[in-house]
Amino acid sequence: MSDLPFLQGYPEHLLEQVRQLLIQGTLGERLRRIYGEARHGIQSDRTLNAYAQAIKQQFMENAPPLAGASFDPTISLTHQALGLQTQTTRVQGTRLKSTAHIRIAPLFRDAPEPFLRMVVVHELAHLKEKGHTKSFYQLCRHMEPDYAQLEFDLRLYLTELSTAGATPQPPLDR
Repeated sequence: MSDLPFLQGYPEHLLEQVRQLLIQGTLGERLRRIYGEARHGIQSDRTLNAYAQAIKQQFMENAPPLAGASFDPTISLTHQALGLQTQTTRVQGTRLKSTAHIRIAPLFRDAPEPFLRMVVVHELAHLKEKGHTKSFYQLCRHMEPDYAQLEFDLRLYLTELSTAGATPQPPLDR
C-alpha cells in the first residue's frame, strides 16, 4: 500500500512533491491559501438539498428527477466513498417511477465549499451517466470547469487530514 493512498495512480514526480510538502508541514497551509478557512453555509440536509437542486436545475434540467440530497453519517472513507447516488424504482399502476437521491459524507460540512461542489457535481453526473466514462467526466467538467483540479486538490485535502489523524487512509478509486 502506498504512503499516499488518496493519490494512487498519479505520477511519481507529483507524489514526491506532496511528500516534500508533508515533510515541511506546508500542505494544509497551501490548501488554506487557495480555498480559505471560512466554513460554508451548507450544514443541514435541507441546505444541501437546495444546493444540489440548484446545480441540477442550472446544468441538467432534462435529467431524471432528483428526489433529494442529504449528509449521510454512514458514508465514510472506509467504504471508499465520498458520496453516493442511489436509485429507487417503484411501481405506480402500470408504470415504473424511478427517483434518485444523493448522499454525501458529513466531512464535507467542514471541507471547503469547492470540494463539496465537486462531489455533488460528481453524483449529479451519475443521473445521466452511470459509469465513470469519458462522457461522464465531460459532463462533470461542463458543470464544474475546474473539476479535475478540484478532484486532485480534494485528494490532497484528504491526505492532509489523514496525516493529522482525522481520517482513515483507504485508497479511493480514480
